[in-house]
Amino acid sequence: MPLVAEVVDAVVGGDTHRDTHALEMTAPTGATISTLAIDNDDAGFATALAWIVEHAPGARVMVGLEGTRSYGIGLARAIQTAGLVVVEVEHPKRSDRRRGKSDPIDAHLAALHTLRLDADQLPTPRADGEREALRILLGARRELTTVRTRQINRLRALLLTGDDADRDLSRGTLTDARLTAISRRRGRSGETVEQEVRRAEARRLAIAIRDAGHELKDNKKQLASLADQLAPRLRDKVGVGPVSAAQAIVSWSHAGRCRNDAAFAALAGASPIPASSGRVVRHRYNRGGDRSLNRALHDITLTRWRICPRTHAYIARRRAEGKSDNEIRRSMKRYIARELYRTLEASSAA
Repeated sequence: MPLVAEVVDAVVGGDTHRDTHALEMTAPTGATISTLAIDNDDAGFATALAWIVEHAPGARVMVGLEGTRSYGIGLARAIQTAGLVVVEVEHPKRSDRRRGKSDPIDAHLAALHTLRLDADQLPTPRADGEREALRILLGARRELTTVRTRQINRLRALLLTGDDADRDLSRGTLTDARLTAISRRRGRSGETVEQEVRRAEARRLAIAIRDAGHELKDNKKQLASLADQLAPRLRDKVGVGPVSAAQAIVSWSHAGRCRNDAAFAALAGASPIPASSGRVVRHRYNRGGDRSLNRALHDITLTRWRICPRTHAYIARRRAEGKSDNEIRRSMKRYIARELYRTLEASSAA
């Protein structure tokens, strides 16, 4: 496969920060053509585009930026709108900084890193639009779930340390009906200050938990609608719900980000890692990768483990081969990653 250095006239490397960006235009040989420092605003982006037009030795220019989903997102969008290819560059390793650390040095390293990339497998930034909307909804869902869980734990603790009526309300699932009953409790004559405060706090928590539950239901409906628009066949797969489908789309992002299903499995932390010793030949879980995507694969695996007849047959066959349940789950996650990847690629091509 050709390197970027073989197919471009120049590359621009960028070290991005909150207020300013450092840019360097570099020839395919690695020689510096020109450098520039700009503000992180629209005026700075316009200056950068004019600078590229002025100093580029040819029309084939590629831009490698750090932080394309962080401080560099504005510049990346401006450059893409202008029709140039933007690739995502990782932060330099400590071993690469033999000349020290500064913004111009990091911009130069970003340019050199871009020149060494495979031209057919470019790490392009994640997509915007509906995919970004899904990412925002997933972030909101994680926050709502975390806060709601803490509130449920606090409410149960309050009720368990109260009187008999409180303890009765704490038993069982906190359904909407039970939360409504807690929120409608009124004070009684002769109650102590502690009982009054406990009742008021329980009422506040019950209302907050109920409202958060309704927000989570609305969130799931939005996730389902957007996921069906972006990948209509994804939720037809057994065990793939709105949340796991949305996470798969967000992590996959767009066609070309992962070159094949093995790369997608590695991104998900579902690629097998050898753990053999002596005559024992086995693999173990991969603890790296995108843990949110790994959690989505785990949820799909657990659902299929419970309800899918084909999965039940597969589990029985692998157990007969002497595989442990952990090894079977690891294999299933790798298979599910392949299935999701192919479905997402097919949806993008349709």
